[in-house]
Amino acid sequence: AQGSLKEPRPASFEGPNRSSSAFFRVAMSFTQQVVIDCRGHLLGRLSSVIAKELLNGQHVVCVRAEDVVISGSLYRNKLKYAAFKKKTMNSNPRHSGAIKHHRAPAKILWRTVRGMVPHKTARGGAAMDRLKTFEGIPHPFDRKKRMVVPSCLKVLRLRPERRFCR
Repeated sequence: AQGSLKEPRPASFEGPNRSSSAFFRVAMSFTQQVVIDCRGHLLGRLSSVIAKELLNGQHVVCVRAEDVVISGSLYRNKLKYAAFKKKTMNSNPRHSGAIKHHRAPAKILWRTVRGMVPHKTARGGAAMDRLKTFEGIPHPFDRKKRMVVPSCLKVLRLRPERRFCR
């Protein structure tokens, strides 16, 4: 049973300059845990909404991270990730490499969110502790209602002729 955030909006959010993050916050405020189904969502847009929710104190669980979509061609994204994997620490190159450059989709999503959170502060570290990312849908979350963030969906945000990759 997949839930959607397309519920009746409060009158205060009518109009063209409505923030998608604010709408998400109103719909999801004060729930114990939000489970987001990442299938078909754009990576950067979803990460920014998740980061804002984490900083507001919300616990967020992301399932099916392997189905997140990245805009741009596969070749371009492969080149960008290859350049990222090539980066090493200047003082001691052995401290970087396979350990720092995650390959798992859930870890890539986690790392993208971390880039949008001040993770070196106590507030940011506490926010990152409230985030869990998974490939697939593990046991405790398979029976919970999964949310969709309409402002981050590929079908709603990306023009049909634009390239994308998974």
